[in-house]
Amino acid sequence: MILPGLTDPHVHLREPGATHKEDWDSGTAAALAGGMTTVLAMPNTQPPITEAESFDRAMYAARQKARCDYAQFLGAGPDNAESLPSLAPRSAGLKMYLDQTYGPLRLDDMTLWMAHFAHWPRDLPIVAHAEGRTLAAVILLAVLYDRPLHLAHVSRREEILLIRAAKAKGWKITCEVTPHHLFLTQDDIPKLGPGRSEVRPRLASTDDREALWQNLEVIDCFATDHAPHTLQEKDGPNPPPGFPGLETALPLLLTAVHEHRLTIDDLVARMVTNPRRIFGLPEQPDTWIEVDPDVHWEIHADHTFTRCGWTPFEGWSVYGRLQKVVLRGQEVFRDGEVLAETGYGKNIRE
Repeated sequence: MILPGLTDPHVHLREPGATHKEDWDSGTAAALAGGMTTVLAMPNTQPPITEAESFDRAMYAARQKARCDYAQFLGAGPDNAESLPSLAPRSAGLKMYLDQTYGPLRLDDMTLWMAHFAHWPRDLPIVAHAEGRTLAAVILLAVLYDRPLHLAHVSRREEILLIRAAKAKGWKITCEVTPHHLFLTQDDIPKLGPGRSEVRPRLASTDDREALWQNLEVIDCFATDHAPHTLQEKDGPNPPPGFPGLETALPLLLTAVHEHRLTIDDLVARMVTNPRRIFGLPEQPDTWIEVDPDVHWEIHADHTFTRCGWTPFEGWSVYGRLQKVVLRGQEVFRDGEVLAETGYGKNIRE
């Protein structure tokens, strides 16, 4: 089966500041091994990407190392609403952290949100990490400022129903859901363990998960929120939240196709067509992936490229395996081997 190259609009590549977990090299190799030919990287690095110097540092690393195509988000901070617009055309968009984030990217005061809505260019996307009532509040601001808003990693019934209601009003709201919120729940925490199950948003109830599936038409994108941490960190006394996901998303979703919970058209809409429209991404010429939808196999972390070396889906039985990836006419992945050289990836905003 031939499909277009996939887009993951939500990945954490950990560079700069935490390259023992991942960097532009290992993360984009994992992307290709998952069928992703474009990734959009989040700004909560160390230091966060909130101004020209940190942005240029990240882009230099990407030019040297990235194996697939990419763009980089800028982080909304409490004091950069007026300075960020000059960098906006070179970025994937603006990321606003309104829940579950600490440090210089946490925006606690809604007047700070208002400043970013007022200054950010209208033709470029705003993405928000917002949960529960915070999600309702940021939808209100998007309506007041009459501009599109994309909601990251929606995970709960109340959230997807609110988004459904907003869309029914014709408001400019889009959203994404992660595979781990589609396939895991809080019932999986005892098996995963307390550290390895830490993720934000947290794993939700079975009812929450089923509400996502029941409202599939409301979900615009599947995004991994690939957030790698080492096993030593996850099993330590203060486990950081986040799951790796670049290499497991496609087989999980192809398994849902095998089980008739999704169609291939559903998958392509949410991993190609809609991300391209929402984030203003260019088409990739001569780019496609080849999958065998009938291969039955087990997910094991020792066969992955992500530097973190584990997966919450260890041992899962899945249907559908990636065989080949062609990016801009060049074969960059085949039968478990990444063939793209470091630096082959292109910045889609240049």
